[in-house]
Amino acid sequence: MYKATVYVMYKDSVLDPQGEAVKGAVHRMGYESIEDIRIGKYFEIQVSKKEENVTQVIEEICDKLLANVVMETYRYDIQEVEA
Repeated sequence: MYKATVYVMYKDSVLDPQGEAVKGAVHRMGYESIEDIRIGKYFEIQVSKKEENVTQVIEEICDKLLANVVMETYRYDIQEVEA
């Protein structure tokens, strides 16, 4: 079995309102040294061993479903794991 870990984030040029709200709350808590916080999405996907093109499948899922590639970037890591 394979386990893909996918991280999706807004591109640097895109405003992250949730991140800004959290940063404001952190500043109100007294942590003024925090300069930026960005919110993202995290996915864990398990893929059967019988899939021959794991990387291609994960790329397609990210491009077509998990990330809005106009506004977001993604990265992933694929590892073989014990079933």
